[in-house]
Amino acid sequence: MEQTPERPRFESPSTIYKRFLSKNRDKLAYQQKWDRHLGYTKVTLAFTVVALMIWYLHELHRFWLLLIPVGALVALAIVHEKVLARIREIKAVLNYYDRGLARLEDRWAGTGEGGERFMDAAHPYARDLDVFGKGSVFELFCTFRTRAGEETLARWLLEPAPRGEIRARQCAAQELRTRVKYRERLFTAGDKVRLGLHPDSLAAWGEGKSSFTSPWLPVLAAALAVLWVASVALALAALLVILGIADFHSATLHAPYLSILPLLLLSATNLMVNRFLMKRSSTSAEAVEEATDDLDLLMEVLRILEQEQFESPRLADLQSALKGSGIPPSAAVKRLDRIVRYLEQRRNGLLAWFGLDHFLLYTAQWMFRAEAWRRQFGPAIRGWLGAVGEMEVLAALSGYAYEHPGDAWPEIDDENPCFEAESFAHPLLPEGKAVRNDLKLGDGLQLIVLSGPNMSGKSTLVRGIGINAVLAQCGAPVRAKRLRLSRLAVGASICVLDSLQGGVSRFYAEIKRLKLISDLAQGPIPVLFLLDELLSGTNSHDRLLGTQLVVNALVQHGAMGMVTTHDLALTRIPENMDGKARNDHFEDHLENGQLAFDFKLKAGVVQTSNALKLMQSIGLLIE
Repeated sequence: MEQTPERPRFESPSTIYKRFLSKNRDKLAYQQKWDRHLGYTKVTLAFTVVALMIWYLHELHRFWLLLIPVGALVALAIVHEKVLARIREIKAVLNYYDRGLARLEDRWAGTGEGGERFMDAAHPYARDLDVFGKGSVFELFCTFRTRAGEETLARWLLEPAPRGEIRARQCAAQELRTRVKYRERLFTAGDKVRLGLHPDSLAAWGEGKSSFTSPWLPVLAAALAVLWVASVALALAALLVILGIADFHSATLHAPYLSILPLLLLSATNLMVNRFLMKRSSTSAEAVEEATDDLDLLMEVLRILEQEQFESPRLADLQSALKGSGIPPSAAVKRLDRIVRYLEQRRNGLLAWFGLDHFLLYTAQWMFRAEAWRRQFGPAIRGWLGAVGEMEVLAALSGYAYEHPGDAWPEIDDENPCFEAESFAHPLLPEGKAVRNDLKLGDGLQLIVLSGPNMSGKSTLVRGIGINAVLAQCGAPVRAKRLRLSRLAVGASICVLDSLQGGVSRFYAEIKRLKLISDLAQGPIPVLFLLDELLSGTNSHDRLLGTQLVVNALVQHGAMGMVTTHDLALTRIPENMDGKARNDHFEDHLENGQLAFDFKLKAGVVQTSNALKLMQSIGLLIE
């Protein structure tokens, strides 16, 4: 009887990460053992070489025997450096899986890059929805090795993508979801712990224009350097003749003082030419080095992307963009990296100590090579960096999907403005603690007034709505069993701050934010507005009237959203909106004499209040 093949056992991301951590810790222990052995052996050999040198001072004819231990010491140093490089690689892998396990165990907040430099106080939702900062959406997704990846993620989180773009990103991320080792290689590239590479500087340098367009200048510089070296050799030979150390059979050297003349003339010529070349150069050597810092990181990331096999159209297109320059971008970047490394040598050794750089035109010659590279590949740099950034973000989205298999890929509605979420929760809350709710906006319903007592979860709910909308339009999975939404411009007034330095009160800051959202609602994309405790900085009469005017204007422009309040007067707003609005609420209850919340969304107006109970619970006695 034929047996049914056994299905492969499903392993959770946590199990897989722990297994990889265990394997790599064993590898690290093995390499560290070799590190110790090689270190001790190098020290022993070094003492041996010193002892033999002292011993052979009395027997100089055996001095050549030192070549054996010296050669062994050099070989050991090379092997040891490879072991140290392997240790750095393994530590980077361990750090990657440690961070992955921290995300799975909800220990990640505050341990990574928060992207604070992308924060814009005037953005319609970035501050209110915790897009950046400690414990933010950016930190949760940011596992990048390049700043191009950071900048791409920030841009995707701040701008809703078109429908077709969202679907293309989803398809690409779904293809990469199970490629754990690919993400490991991509996000552990390079030796540095922190991010390297300045994409704007590098792209701007690549697109800049050279001050030298003549093809003869590099030839002239090389010829002058060769002639100067020859004149130095001639002068040294003349010096040996003068000192009587040697006697060369040359007509020129019979008048040795004349042999120094070419050196003097060429030295003066090279100094003037070098000064001219460096003065004419619009891009200094320091600017080249700054723009091309950490090229080894870019080279390694490009090589990983070039070697991977992709099927989804978006990934294939990005990979094709890396092949348009004739040779692989990683090879081109490797060539530039070598040029820059040689250029950096102008500060080292004889070139810097004796000023040989000026006579050999060393800096100028390597800058000519950098300029030649820029003319050939410079215009393609921005495209390479864009492809790298998108590849990294798509890999990050796929990693999030892999680590959260219960999260859904949202459906993008092409026709009707809507936000329909089934069993959704706040994505930044631990999965085991988040309470899920259902919500439907659209199909005639444009406003929900959410009432409830303090600490009942109103702010968390509106943030959860907003963050899921942002993630959906970024191309990422969402914390929901199902989410269908149209393209929406999110506008939030949740975390409005006053400014003592700017002389701005909280109320004024809030109405400025409302003006921003109102202007946004007049644009081509329907607005999803999220207004928490609206106009709480004014009296009850003005608050009710002002809120009515604001939400009516937004609804008339086709916007939809939620207003939270603990002021029950605002729950009368839906009465005059012809079915376009309704009341929902959160409530509390007493358990063993303590306030408790179930954080479940219920229809209607809240009937309880807990302000006095909370004041009593902290010992603020109230008669």
